Amino acid sequence: MPSLAALRAFAVFAETGTLQQAGALLNVSHAAVSQQLRALESHMGVALLDRSGRALKLTPEGEQLSQALTLGFGAIRMAVQDLSTRGAGRPLHVTCTPMFATHWLMPRLAGFRQACPEVDLVIDPTGEVVQLAPGGIDVALRFGHGNWPGLEAEMLLPSPMVVVAAPGLLDGREVRRPEDLLDLPWLEEIGTNEASVWLRSRGVEDELKAGRVTLPGNLLMEALRGGQGVAVSVRAFIAPDVAAGRLTELFCDEQGRGYHIVHRPGVLRSGARHFVSWLRRERAK
Repeated sequence: MPSLAALRAFAVFAETGTLQQAGALLNVSHAAVSQQLRALESHMGVALLDRSGRALKLTPEGEQLSQALTLGFGAIRMAVQDLSTRGAGRPLHVTCTPMFATHWLMPRLAGFRQACPEVDLVIDPTGEVVQLAPGGIDVALRFGHGNWPGLEAEMLLPSPMVVVAAPGLLDGREVRRPEDLLDLPWLEEIGTNEASVWLRSRGVEDELKAGRVTLPGNLLMEALRGGQGVAVSVRAFIAPDVAAGRLTELFCDEQGRGYHIVHRPGVLRSGARHFVSWLRRERAK
Protein backbone atom coordinates (compact mmCIF):
# COMPACT_ATOMS: atom_id res chain seq x y z
CA MET A 1 0.00 0.00 0.00
CA PRO A 2 1.14 3.57 -0.67
CA SER A 3 1.62 5.86 2.29
CA LEU A 4 -1.55 7.20 3.89
CA ALA A 5 -0.19 10.75 3.57
CA ALA A 6 0.16 10.38 -0.22
CA LEU A 7 -3.34 8.92 -0.55
CA ARG A 8 -4.75 11.73 1.59
CA ALA A 9 -2.95 14.36 -0.51
CA PHE A 10 -4.36 12.83 -3.71
CA ALA A 11 -7.89 12.68 -2.27
CA VAL A 12 -7.78 16.35 -1.24
CA PHE A 13 -6.38 17.38 -4.62
CA ALA A 14 -9.13 15.44 -6.40
CA GLU A 15 -11.70 17.22 -4.22
CA THR A 16 -10.32 20.76 -4.64
CA GLY A 17 -8.85 20.56 -8.15
CA THR A 18 -5.74 22.67 -7.43
CA LEU A 19 -2.45 22.13 -5.67
CA GLN A 20 -2.75 25.47 -3.87
CA GLN A 21 -6.15 24.69 -2.31
CA ALA A 22 -5.08 21.16 -1.45
CA GLY A 23 -1.97 22.50 0.28
CA ALA A 24 -4.03 25.01 2.24
CA LEU A 25 -6.38 22.30 3.50
CA LEU A 26 -3.49 20.01 4.42
CA ASN A 27 -1.48 22.89 5.93
CA VAL A 28 1.51 22.21 3.65
CA SER A 29 2.93 23.93 0.57
CA HIS A 30 1.57 23.19 -2.90
CA ALA A 31 5.04 21.89 -3.78
CA ALA A 32 4.74 19.32 -0.99
CA VAL A 33 1.38 18.19 -2.38
CA SER A 34 2.89 17.88 -5.87
CA GLN A 35 5.74 15.77 -4.46
CA GLN A 36 3.26 13.47 -2.70
CA LEU A 37 1.29 13.01 -5.94
CA ARG A 38 4.40 12.13 -7.95
CA ALA A 39 5.48 9.69 -5.23
CA LEU A 40 2.04 8.04 -5.39
CA GLU A 41 2.23 7.67 -9.18
CA SER A 42 5.75 6.25 -8.91
CA HIS A 43 4.64 3.76 -6.25
CA MET A 44 1.64 2.57 -8.27
CA GLY A 45 3.31 2.72 -11.68
CA VAL A 46 0.24 4.44 -13.14
CA ALA A 47 -0.32 7.99 -14.37
CA LEU A 48 -2.99 9.45 -12.13
CA LEU A 49 -2.71 13.04 -13.41
CA ASP A 50 -2.85 14.50 -16.92
CA ARG A 51 -0.17 17.20 -17.08
CA SER A 52 -0.52 18.00 -20.80
CA GLY A 53 -2.62 21.14 -20.27
CA ARG A 54 -2.20 24.28 -18.18
CA ALA A 55 -4.09 22.73 -15.29
CA LEU A 56 -3.70 19.29 -13.80
CA LYS A 57 -6.54 16.86 -14.46
CA LEU A 58 -7.29 13.35 -13.33
CA THR A 59 -6.69 10.50 -15.74
CA PRO A 60 -9.28 7.69 -15.89
CA GLU A 61 -7.07 5.77 -13.46
CA GLY A 62 -6.97 8.84 -11.24
CA GLU A 63 -10.77 9.09 -11.34
CA GLN A 64 -11.03 5.44 -10.30
CA LEU A 65 -8.68 5.95 -7.36
CA SER A 66 -10.44 9.18 -6.40
CA GLN A 67 -13.82 7.45 -6.16
CA ALA A 68 -12.36 4.66 -4.04
CA LEU A 69 -10.66 7.12 -1.70
CA THR A 70 -13.85 9.17 -1.35
CA LEU A 71 -15.63 6.05 -0.16
CA GLY A 72 -12.73 4.92 2.04
CA PHE A 73 -11.99 8.23 3.79
CA GLY A 74 -15.72 8.89 4.06
CA ALA A 75 -16.20 5.59 5.92
CA ILE A 76 -13.24 6.37 8.18
CA ARG A 77 -14.62 9.84 8.93
CA MET A 78 -18.06 8.47 9.79
CA ALA A 79 -16.58 5.78 12.06
CA VAL A 80 -14.38 8.29 13.88
CA GLN A 81 -17.30 10.68 14.39
CA ASP A 82 -19.52 7.85 15.65
CA LEU A 83 -16.92 6.54 18.10
CA SER A 84 -15.99 10.05 19.26
CA THR A 85 -19.64 10.86 19.91
CA ARG A 86 -20.05 7.67 21.90
CA GLY A 87 -16.92 8.42 23.93
CA ALA A 88 -17.98 12.00 24.56
CA GLY A 89 -21.36 10.82 25.85
CA ARG A 90 -19.88 8.35 28.34
CA PRO A 91 -19.58 9.76 31.89
CA LEU A 92 -16.14 10.48 33.28
CA HIS A 93 -15.27 7.56 35.58
CA VAL A 94 -12.96 8.28 38.53
CA THR A 95 -11.83 5.80 41.18
CA CYS A 96 -10.28 6.59 44.57
CA THR A 97 -10.31 5.30 48.13
CA PRO A 98 -13.29 6.19 50.34
CA MET A 99 -10.89 8.04 52.66
CA PHE A 100 -9.60 10.21 49.81
CA ALA A 101 -13.13 10.82 48.56
CA THR A 102 -14.34 11.86 52.01
CA HIS A 103 -11.42 14.01 53.15
CA TRP A 104 -10.08 15.55 49.94
CA LEU A 105 -12.22 15.09 46.84
CA MET A 106 -15.80 15.67 48.00
CA PRO A 107 -15.11 18.95 49.86
CA ARG A 108 -13.68 20.35 46.60
CA LEU A 109 -15.88 18.69 44.00
CA ALA A 110 -18.42 21.53 43.81
CA GLY A 111 -15.64 23.64 42.26
CA PHE A 112 -15.25 21.15 39.43
CA ARG A 113 -19.01 21.02 38.89
CA GLN A 114 -19.09 24.80 38.58
CA ALA A 115 -16.11 24.88 36.20
CA CYS A 116 -17.30 21.96 34.01
CA PRO A 117 -21.08 21.50 34.41
CA GLU A 118 -21.25 19.68 31.07
CA VAL A 119 -19.11 16.76 32.30
CA ASP A 120 -21.10 13.86 33.75
CA LEU A 121 -19.12 12.30 36.57
CA VAL A 122 -19.07 8.88 38.25
CA ILE A 123 -17.05 8.58 41.48
CA ASP A 124 -16.17 5.00 42.41
CA PRO A 125 -14.86 4.99 46.02
CA THR A 126 -13.10 1.69 46.62
CA GLY A 127 -10.03 0.58 48.47
CA GLU A 128 -9.28 -2.06 45.85
CA VAL A 129 -6.86 -1.36 42.98
CA VAL A 130 -8.96 -1.19 39.80
CA GLN A 131 -7.58 -1.91 36.33
CA LEU A 132 -7.56 1.09 33.99
CA ALA A 133 -8.92 -0.37 30.75
CA PRO A 134 -10.31 1.34 27.62
CA GLY A 135 -13.98 2.15 28.07
CA GLY A 136 -13.74 1.84 31.87
CA ILE A 137 -11.99 3.91 34.54
CA ASP A 138 -10.61 7.17 33.12
CA VAL A 139 -8.66 8.52 36.10
CA ALA A 140 -7.52 6.88 39.34
CA LEU A 141 -6.31 8.68 42.47
CA ARG A 142 -3.88 6.20 44.05
CA PHE A 143 -1.60 6.28 47.05
CA GLY A 144 1.99 5.10 46.70
CA HIS A 145 5.33 5.98 45.16
CA GLY A 146 3.83 6.50 41.68
CA ASN A 147 5.83 3.77 39.93
CA TRP A 148 2.99 1.71 38.43
CA PRO A 149 4.14 -0.02 35.22
CA GLY A 150 2.26 0.91 32.06
CA LEU A 151 0.54 3.92 33.64
CA GLU A 152 1.23 7.65 33.82
CA ALA A 153 1.26 9.11 37.32
CA GLU A 154 1.92 12.55 38.79
CA MET A 155 1.91 13.55 42.44
CA LEU A 156 -1.23 15.30 43.65
CA LEU A 157 -1.02 15.15 47.45
CA PRO A 158 2.32 14.19 49.02
CA SER A 159 1.90 12.75 52.50
CA PRO A 160 3.54 10.01 54.59
CA MET A 161 1.64 7.18 56.25
CA VAL A 162 1.28 7.35 60.03
CA VAL A 163 0.05 5.06 62.80
CA VAL A 164 -2.50 6.73 65.05
CA ALA A 165 -4.82 5.95 67.93
CA ALA A 166 -7.09 7.84 70.28
CA PRO A 167 -5.53 8.88 73.62
CA GLY A 168 -8.32 7.05 75.44
CA LEU A 169 -7.37 3.75 73.79
CA LEU A 170 -3.70 4.19 74.67
CA ASP A 171 -4.60 5.06 78.27
CA GLY A 172 -1.18 6.53 78.96
CA ARG A 173 0.81 3.49 77.79
CA GLU A 174 4.32 4.11 76.49
CA VAL A 175 4.69 3.09 72.83
CA ARG A 176 8.25 2.75 71.59
CA ARG A 177 8.03 -0.26 69.27
CA PRO A 178 5.29 -1.62 66.97
CA GLU A 179 5.15 -4.69 69.23
CA ASP A 180 3.78 -2.45 71.98
CA LEU A 181 0.54 -2.20 69.97
CA LEU A 182 -0.10 -5.89 69.27
CA ASP A 183 -2.49 -6.31 72.18
CA LEU A 184 -4.75 -3.51 70.89
CA PRO A 185 -7.42 -3.92 68.19
CA TRP A 186 -6.54 -2.60 64.69
CA LEU A 187 -8.76 -0.93 62.11
CA GLU A 188 -8.40 -1.27 58.33
CA GLU A 189 -10.29 0.24 55.41
CA ILE A 190 -12.16 -2.26 53.22
CA GLY A 191 -10.06 -3.39 50.26
CA THR A 192 -6.75 -2.41 51.86
CA ASN A 193 -4.18 -4.11 54.06
CA GLU A 194 -2.17 -1.14 55.34
CA ALA A 195 -1.91 -2.49 58.88
CA SER A 196 -0.49 -5.85 57.77
CA VAL A 197 1.91 -4.22 55.31
CA TRP A 198 3.10 -1.70 57.88
CA LEU A 199 3.70 -4.31 60.59
CA ARG A 200 5.64 -6.55 58.20
CA SER A 201 7.71 -3.57 57.04
CA ARG A 202 8.72 -3.05 60.66
CA GLY A 203 9.72 -6.71 61.04
CA VAL A 204 6.71 -7.71 63.15
CA GLU A 205 5.73 -11.33 62.51
CA ASP A 206 3.58 -11.91 65.57
CA GLU A 207 -0.21 -12.06 65.19
CA LEU A 208 -2.48 -9.34 66.54
CA LYS A 209 -3.82 -10.41 69.93
CA ALA A 210 -7.00 -8.30 69.84
CA GLY A 211 -7.87 -8.86 66.16
CA ARG A 212 -8.80 -6.33 63.52
CA VAL A 213 -11.94 -4.70 62.18
CA THR A 214 -12.39 -3.91 58.47
CA LEU A 215 -14.85 -1.17 57.60
CA PRO A 216 -15.49 1.68 55.11
CA GLY A 217 -13.23 4.72 55.24
CA ASN A 218 -15.79 7.12 56.69
CA LEU A 219 -16.70 4.67 59.46
CA LEU A 220 -13.02 3.95 60.11
CA MET A 221 -12.39 7.55 61.11
CA GLU A 222 -15.36 7.54 63.49
CA ALA A 223 -14.16 4.28 65.04
CA LEU A 224 -10.63 5.64 65.30
CA ARG A 225 -11.76 8.81 67.07
CA GLY A 226 -13.94 6.72 69.33
CA GLY A 227 -10.96 4.72 70.56
CA GLN A 228 -12.00 1.44 68.94
CA GLY A 229 -8.59 0.63 67.48
CA VAL A 230 -5.21 1.57 66.03
CA ALA A 231 -4.98 2.44 62.32
CA VAL A 232 -2.51 3.27 59.58
CA SER A 233 -3.62 6.38 57.71
CA VAL A 234 -2.43 9.22 55.52
CA ARG A 235 -1.11 12.07 57.68
CA ALA A 236 -2.86 14.72 55.57
CA PHE A 237 -6.27 13.25 56.50
CA ILE A 238 -5.76 12.91 60.25
CA ALA A 239 -3.66 16.06 60.85
CA PRO A 240 -6.64 18.10 62.13
CA ASP A 241 -7.54 15.36 64.63
CA VAL A 242 -3.94 15.14 65.85
CA ALA A 243 -3.75 18.92 66.20
CA ALA A 244 -7.02 18.93 68.17
CA GLY A 245 -5.83 16.14 70.48
CA ARG A 246 -8.45 13.64 69.32
CA LEU A 247 -5.75 11.32 67.94
CA THR A 248 -2.10 10.64 68.78
CA GLU A 249 0.51 10.01 66.09
CA LEU A 250 2.65 7.07 67.17
CA PHE A 251 4.83 6.29 64.12
CA CYS A 252 5.52 7.96 60.78
CA ASP A 253 6.45 6.03 57.65
CA GLU A 254 8.98 7.10 55.00
CA GLN A 255 8.55 10.18 52.83
CA GLY A 256 8.20 10.14 49.04
CA ARG A 257 4.71 8.71 48.93
CA GLY A 258 1.32 10.30 48.40
CA TYR A 259 -1.79 10.35 46.23
CA HIS A 260 -1.14 10.45 42.49
CA ILE A 261 -3.22 11.30 39.43
CA VAL A 262 -3.07 8.07 37.42
CA HIS A 263 -4.29 7.25 33.92
CA ARG A 264 -3.38 5.17 30.90
CA PRO A 265 -0.78 6.61 28.47
CA GLY A 266 -2.09 8.50 25.47
CA VAL A 267 -4.64 11.22 24.81
CA LEU A 268 -7.32 11.61 27.47
CA ARG A 269 -10.98 12.13 26.67
CA SER A 270 -12.21 15.71 26.90
CA GLY A 271 -13.87 15.25 30.30
CA ALA A 272 -10.80 13.53 31.73
CA ARG A 273 -8.55 16.35 30.48
CA HIS A 274 -10.77 18.92 32.21
CA PHE A 275 -10.76 16.88 35.42
CA VAL A 276 -6.98 16.43 35.48
CA SER A 277 -6.49 20.17 34.79
CA TRP A 278 -8.82 20.97 37.69
CA LEU A 279 -6.90 18.61 39.99
CA ARG A 280 -3.67 20.41 39.10
CA ARG A 281 -5.24 23.78 39.92
CA GLU A 282 -6.41 22.45 43.27
CA ARG A 283 -2.91 21.13 43.95
CA ALA A 284 -1.45 24.58 43.34
CA LYS A 285 -3.73 26.26 45.91
